[in-house]
Amino acid sequence: MNVSSANVTVVIAYRDSFTKAVTKNVIVVVLSISINYINAGLIHTFRKHQIFYMNPRYILFIHLVVNDMIQVMLTVMLFIISYILYKINVSVCCTFILIALFATENTPLNLACMAVECYIAICLPLRHVQLCTVKRTLMLIGLIWVTSMLSVLPDLFITLATEPLDFFHSRVFCLRETAFRNPQIIKKRDITYIVYLVIVWFVIFYTYFRILFTAKTASKDAKKARNTIILHGFQLLLCMATYVEPPVKQALQQAFPKNYPDTLFACYIIIQVLPRSISPIIYGIRDKTFRKYLKRYVFCSMSPQKESVQ
Repeated sequence: MNVSSANVTVVIAYRDSFTKAVTKNVIVVVLSISINYINAGLIHTFRKHQIFYMNPRYILFIHLVVNDMIQVMLTVMLFIISYILYKINVSVCCTFILIALFATENTPLNLACMAVECYIAICLPLRHVQLCTVKRTLMLIGLIWVTSMLSVLPDLFITLATEPLDFFHSRVFCLRETAFRNPQIIKKRDITYIVYLVIVWFVIFYTYFRILFTAKTASKDAKKARNTIILHGFQLLLCMATYVEPPVKQALQQAFPKNYPDTLFACYIIIQVLPRSISPIIYGIRDKTFRKYLKRYVFCSMSPQKESVQ
């Protein structure tokens, strides 16, 4: 998972015209503002009501939302910078990409944890309260971050050890490949992603089929849990699109050389933006409890006198 697609539209022989460049940037900014506005409403709703921040399921969800906001903001910043400044200082680029990578690699791990929580709630309802506590959920989120750091920080350490000091004072077009360019980093990244994906997909499939064949499979809650895990799987599938990005870009360049910037822009929207728009749908719209409170903040449809604090 990388953030290169946020900038790739300008690393080509055919540069966009001024009008097209402005149009693309406006589309990206409008989409990012819309997604982050809804996500900000989700976070505000979460903070205002105890029913949410005392529930492990919603704590994991809001952690996913925060990661989505970080990812969207950074990729949009890099997208705009790629048109305005083109190149930036390597140290600044490394910082942006490291933070974006932390947020990006947290996503599949968070989705796996949410699937497990659904499985426990449906298949082990009597033990759910004991197993899924707020304290354990916070510890789990900490473990997610530690795991992502163990995956990402070696890129920085290898770069610090192998690159000359002048490199960090130079200016580059900000991509993961230009900031962390050692070949060993790419090999390490590919192996790490394969391991992560095998584990996460195993969790997704295992929890889905266990819920599918559980004795309560006919219940409304079980059906909703299955549908939620399916959405998690779809979201994970979109996140996985970054793994096939290089060969897809190469194929598109050969098939549509003159329209390459437009096809890559479409890839950016699909790979970077679309997955971040699914989280609000899963809980912000499908979840009745969250939807009831969310309407009050996103649409400003309720007066303070009517708001009930829980």
